[in-house]
Amino acid sequence: MRLVKLDHCQSGIKLGRSIYSEKGKILLTKGTELTESFIKRLKNLNIYTVYIEDKASEGIDIVESIPAELLNEATNVITEGLETIAELNGTKPTLQAMIETDKTVRTFRNIFKDIMTSLIDNPTVLNLLATTKIHENHVYTHSLHVTIYSCQLAIKNGLPAKQIEEIGLGALLHDIGKIFVPPEILNKRGKLNEEEFLHMKAHSELGFDILRKVHEIPLVVAHCALQHHERIDGKGYPRGIKGDKIHPYAKILSVADVFDAVTSHRVYRSAMLPHQGMELLYSGSGTQFDTKQLRLFKNCIAIYPQGLTVKLNDGRAGIVTKYHFHSVGRPIIRIIKDEEGQDISPYEIDLSEHGNLTLEIVEADALL
Repeated sequence: MRLVKLDHCQSGIKLGRSIYSEKGKILLTKGTELTESFIKRLKNLNIYTVYIEDKASEGIDIVESIPAELLNEATNVITEGLETIAELNGTKPTLQAMIETDKTVRTFRNIFKDIMTSLIDNPTVLNLLATTKIHENHVYTHSLHVTIYSCQLAIKNGLPAKQIEEIGLGALLHDIGKIFVPPEILNKRGKLNEEEFLHMKAHSELGFDILRKVHEIPLVVAHCALQHHERIDGKGYPRGIKGDKIHPYAKILSVADVFDAVTSHRVYRSAMLPHQGMELLYSGSGTQFDTKQLRLFKNCIAIYPQGLTVKLNDGRAGIVTKYHFHSVGRPIIRIIKDEEGQDISPYEIDLSEHGNLTLEIVEADALL
């Protein structure tokens, strides 16, 4: 089984896993043969990647760290919850508004506990990069991804459940201030001018101001929203604090936040390849990001998970069959197409081996 872009699917290809809507309903069941009509309908629903079963990927199993149903439920909870809090924040602080806000926060806590339980019960490498993606407002999907990455990182830090839950809630809500950033700035294709960038940076303090007034939210969670763009050397924002003055939760969130941001597609730029995103983080080790958190993060996620289709710089294409933690970005690949893009009898190469150092991944199908 492997994960591919829907654009690369043809009629007759068999689904490797069921496809769910953003509301958690099954759209197509595992084993269904795709037709041109199905492909068109999936694209209309903003679904652009699917798991397939074919001869080339026989024997490759993809273990999801978090079930697809839970991911869909969490996306829906985040979307509705952030909108509810934002809407209530725009009204006078009535008793009813406070009750609704507290109810929303409790819903956030419950969904995060489900995510945390799933990660603890399935202590394998996190393979969030190889999941079926449904395009939504990127603020909401980004919040979910940062939550999952932060939860895994908090677990790897050996933190107690209470602190992991606080980090999770902070991650869920860290970008809530972006809801008040004008869409024309948030989704601008070109570079932001100085005034627009000031509007964008304001989301940290906007989020803090919203969250610190919510009774159900600990103040430390509000500080996650405030500090997730602060940097170790003091060159972050909004306050330019440095080193130990940055809360430990924010140091965890900043790593997860940047990695997901740079490896996700946006209207104004293409996504970095995962190993490039990791290299970017490490280039800021000790200056922008906490070195310990980078090391733990590198050891708890698979940046090229099993089942991902990739292309090499010599033109060959294949499917990742095994990930190496000791050699980021250099997994074992089952080659299925030659340099000319023609189908061949599959064989494996290990990019971590000395003789293959000149080879590198230049494309990763299904990473949008």
